[in-house]
Amino acid sequence: MKKYLIKQQIFLLLMLLALMSSCNKFGNLNEDPTKSSSLDPSYLLSYVQLRYSGDLTINERTTIIMTMPLVQQIGGAYYNRYGFEYVYDRPYMSELWEIGYPDDVLSIVDAISRTTGDSEKTNLNAICRIMKVYVFSRITDLYGDIPYSEAGDGYINGTVKPKFDSQESIYDNFFAELDSAVAELNPSKDAVTQDLYYNGNVTEWKKFANSLHLRLAMRLSKVDPDKAQTEVMKAYNAGLFTSNSDICLMKHQNVQTTYSTEIRGNAVSAAINQYPDDGRPRICNTLINEMKSTLDPRLQYIARAYWAVNSADALSARVDITDSITSRIGVIGIDPGHYVYDDYLNPININIPGYGMTAVPSNSQKVQLADWLITNDAPYLHLTYAEVEFLLAEAAMRWNLNFGADAQTLYHNGMAAACRQLSLFNGGPVISDAQIQSFQNSNPLTPGKELQQIDTQLWVTLLLNGPEAYANWRRTGFPQLTPAITTESQTDTIPRRFVYPLSETEQNAQNLAEAVKTLGGTDSWTARVWWDKQ
Repeated sequence: MKKYLIKQQIFLLLMLLALMSSCNKFGNLNEDPTKSSSLDPSYLLSYVQLRYSGDLTINERTTIIMTMPLVQQIGGAYYNRYGFEYVYDRPYMSELWEIGYPDDVLSIVDAISRTTGDSEKTNLNAICRIMKVYVFSRITDLYGDIPYSEAGDGYINGTVKPKFDSQESIYDNFFAELDSAVAELNPSKDAVTQDLYYNGNVTEWKKFANSLHLRLAMRLSKVDPDKAQTEVMKAYNAGLFTSNSDICLMKHQNVQTTYSTEIRGNAVSAAINQYPDDGRPRICNTLINEMKSTLDPRLQYIARAYWAVNSADALSARVDITDSITSRIGVIGIDPGHYVYDDYLNPININIPGYGMTAVPSNSQKVQLADWLITNDAPYLHLTYAEVEFLLAEAAMRWNLNFGADAQTLYHNGMAAACRQLSLFNGGPVISDAQIQSFQNSNPLTPGKELQQIDTQLWVTLLLNGPEAYANWRRTGFPQLTPAITTESQTDTIPRRFVYPLSETEQNAQNLAEAVKTLGGTDSWTARVWWDKQ
């Protein structure tokens, strides 16, 4: 992946957007006061790209508080209980909608509007349309039916009551938009220099669009398997990721993301690092036990035990004590539904360089995500070659489709790519070929359990991409998770979606009511979205 420098113009864009939101009520009454006539759509694109993984509020609520705990990858912190123990909180489930629509959706739809029909901005238009599909896919996969066809225009033109489109029709449009955008991309046309994903490389954008097409096609594997197969083959024939060099990632800067306009750092990391050490989540034993059972070489690098000096916030103030701890008690995390202070462990006395013999308390013995995974400048992996290979392995297994290799080969390709992608992180490990070969040899596909193995490996690979891990778990049922029911739980099953925001109930009640009918008449977090079938 190409490195980039965040352009100074992005901050000019932020200033422009701030000015747009605080316009003086006086001015030219013949101009739309909500829309700048000179805003460069290329900066709108980079703004939306950066916000996707740089907005702290959305990523904290959606990823760290809800989806990663829901699929039992992390837990133990007090604020994880909403996803880890199923404590209902409508505002937390609303943030992606409440912030995403008037900011991300508005910006990307506006960029598309400004470039449509402009013969000098055809590549920019195509990339913005692909980005629109990507932005909306996260929203619809979490909520179900959503405003789509009228959403952006509604915000731009002041409409507050956009209709809700069915998720099925939204997906139909996703596929059509991706096909059309890929056909429009042309390396001889305009250079998209503000693109923060691929620096305007249209060949890579085609691969990303096709790989996104594959991901979305597999969403239909149960609700419409015939269409799923058709769309999968279309994506495959158009050209997918073929190596880790194709991975779509955002390489963030080493700055602390904030709740205001500072979005240059990795917000998933910031959502963890903003709390004292005892308040940070631990790795769930569901994930640890899976990695142990498959002899996964990544576990020793991902799961680390730390002793924090005075529970300091900064990662740099922590001391890695993993070897001393795991040699005594093994790799221990947090059981589903438990807090970090549950399951008390007796203190362990170890010699910490610079501090001498120290009694390490229970909380510090439970492993966390390694520092190198959650630095401010950690890359955010949007879509990876490993995911592509696992999805192809699943499709080959489900439908006997021909991708030039059998399901086991594709599965092992995914395992190798998932191990190697860790080296993209600053300080990340380089898993050796010998380690990877041993990992593959230890995990052949077992007759009758192939889909479980493939999709469980994908769940491991999607660590830190909570919304996608949650979507794939709902679609496949793998890994097989046991609900973590406690006295705090407000449902006896793992929630299946986010409920709609209160603002829609207040401002768009009639259209919302139609959408709720498709959920069985109740806007419940245990209802299933269209593609989520048993």
